[in-house]
Amino acid sequence: MDGIGDSVERFRPDHHADTLPEVSLDMLSAAGVRGIVVDLDNTVCAYHQPELAPGVADWVAAARARGFALVLVSNNFSERVASVGAKLGISVVPNALKPLPFAFLRALRLLGTPRRATIVIGDQLFTDVLGAKFLGLRTLLTKPLVEHDFPLTRVLRFLERTIARRT
Repeated sequence: MDGIGDSVERFRPDHHADTLPEVSLDMLSAAGVRGIVVDLDNTVCAYHQPELAPGVADWVAAARARGFALVLVSNNFSERVASVGAKLGISVVPNALKPLPFAFLRALRLLGTPRRATIVIGDQLFTDVLGAKFLGLRTLLTKPLVEHDFPLTRVLRFLERTIARRT
């Protein structure tokens, strides 16, 4: 690929689902996934809301029962991330500064899974997908739970639409 094609490829998720509960655990297992990194805002909970989205708790419980290791990685602050992680019974990495690789590397250590057996599930190309691709992790992009977002995220969503047309 040329330079532009290589750049666009970093934003191309490996899989898509409308919501986290619609992600097939059978598909993940068949693909050799054992570790799952999940995003918080607009993936697990609606932006600025403390409640879990419908079906998320059951999906996480089912994933854990099947032997998947899970960790919640978020750019959000410690208190919010810790609260949601406690509700789900999973480890957390707050203040992640995604797409930088540091939080993803910490998540891999917490999961105890190799990169080839780990997937990142989130709703943003510029944080979740790009950050995962920097480390060679597989990705699954969900639709945001709600349209309302952090102001910077609204700008990034506009750029995402532009990139999506090129992929």
